[in-house]
Amino acid sequence: MALQQLSRSKSVVKRSKKYLEEPLYKRLFKDGSSEVSVRRELNQFIKGSKKVYKWEVGDSIKKLRHRNRFYPALKGCKWIRFGPDLVIFESDPIKNPADPNSIWDSFDSELPIQLSETMAGRGMNLTASDQAIHLDLIAKTRGISAAEKYFMDLPEASKNHLSYGALLNCYCKELMSEKAEALMEKMKEMRLASSSLAYNSLMTLYTKTGHPERIPAIIQEMKASNVMLDSYTCNVRMRALAAANDISGVERVIEEMKRDGRVAGDWTTYSNLASIYIDAGLFEKAEKALKELEKRNACRDLAAFQFLITLYGRTGNLLEVYRVWRSLRLAFPKTANISYLNMIQVLVNLKDLPGAEKCFREWESGCSNYDIRVANILIGAYAKEGMLEKAEEFKERARRRGAKPNAKTWEIFTDYYLKNGKIGMAVDCVTNAISTGRGDGRKWVPLPEVIGTLMAYFEQERDVEGAEVFVENLKKNSNKTISGPIIPSDTHTRCAFDKKEQLIRKYLLKNNKRIGKCKKKLTDVEFGN
Repeated sequence: MALQQLSRSKSVVKRSKKYLEEPLYKRLFKDGSSEVSVRRELNQFIKGSKKVYKWEVGDSIKKLRHRNRFYPALKGCKWIRFGPDLVIFESDPIKNPADPNSIWDSFDSELPIQLSETMAGRGMNLTASDQAIHLDLIAKTRGISAAEKYFMDLPEASKNHLSYGALLNCYCKELMSEKAEALMEKMKEMRLASSSLAYNSLMTLYTKTGHPERIPAIIQEMKASNVMLDSYTCNVRMRALAAANDISGVERVIEEMKRDGRVAGDWTTYSNLASIYIDAGLFEKAEKALKELEKRNACRDLAAFQFLITLYGRTGNLLEVYRVWRSLRLAFPKTANISYLNMIQVLVNLKDLPGAEKCFREWESGCSNYDIRVANILIGAYAKEGMLEKAEEFKERARRRGAKPNAKTWEIFTDYYLKNGKIGMAVDCVTNAISTGRGDGRKWVPLPEVIGTLMAYFEQERDVEGAEVFVENLKKNSNKTISGPIIPSDTHTRCAFDKKEQLIRKYLLKNNKRIGKCKKKLTDVEFGN
């Protein structure tokens, strides 16, 4: 593996000007992992004609999946094959009819799958691992049925432990217990359940569906079948025991790992252990686990530093939070936005507002991309403390630096105004949030209880026109059509609101929302899960 990576590094360094000067994933993430910066870099790259290698495409897909960054795809983007694993981009963008200046016109999780489809559609040889990843991406973007069809259409030679395992993992993520169990039994019959991956997926399913009591039997089955347990297996096992308040059992798992010697606990093991101790209120034991976590972070994994800061914050140990932060800054001089976001949030949670402000100024002075998410933390903290002017100041400060308020920003102000009885101002904020949408391109819709409060306000103010406009905004941002009459603009306010209630009732039912009993008068119905 090391030789392979060395070879790849050399191929990047020595290749001519026809090639991309750096690996594709480095180009995409060179200004951080924010949606805006990745979109910008991808767009600039597509407009060019630089060549890249298949391994770069694969690495880019892996990084996007690992970071859960599924950015808007570029429709009409063509990949052309040169040689056994060499490709370039040729841009043929399709404009978004709603935005003539935009070429982003697809669901935001399409980018990785289009990278993957390019490999298949333009003649690149797909390995069994590539096919398993592609199946997973199909499930995430197009649903289980599409993933099942892809699996069925695979050549029989490709239906191995990787593709079966990927499909099983998809069933487990979607909490489809019956299909997962049936597929697992088939894998056992075909002797494809020889590794811990399949068992880990099944145990995660049982944890999420509230059946941790089934996990010990799976562990015993793995041992009986000589399936090697790994650190993830042990983490899931520990969580199951913690759910049953069996802290002694959790500690026995750690001791068993030490005695066995074949499964070395990594930093995630001790992160998991510390979190369990914190949940149980055993802060002293938690801090010992965190010290062990630090010892296991020999590779100086950024995620490990992030967990240390968060977990020390949960113990209330501000000194340790700052100590780990200094270590993180030394290890990563070019500190990512997400690290500042995490640190500032922890400081706010610990009521260290001056420290959070100082950290924010440090980030602000050196950031290349002004991330509204970072500003939102302080905006939220100020709003919570009743410091509205300060919150507004930071919102405008971010705007001046090119970071427009997102739905979360407006949500913060909505909560403030609702708590302070300024419903009219809350209406404006909700309207702004709806029109702004979420940062990943998805639509934003207020919670049912917020809808109920606003509609009660319109009723009290006899503002039929305001209610009509609000309902229309909800209709535009609902993924499903809201049918029914529009509120008439007449003097019979009660009659008008009866019709308005029908619209809201249909809207909430179709979007599977719950509204509190306190709003039952308005909607005349109690919505289930």
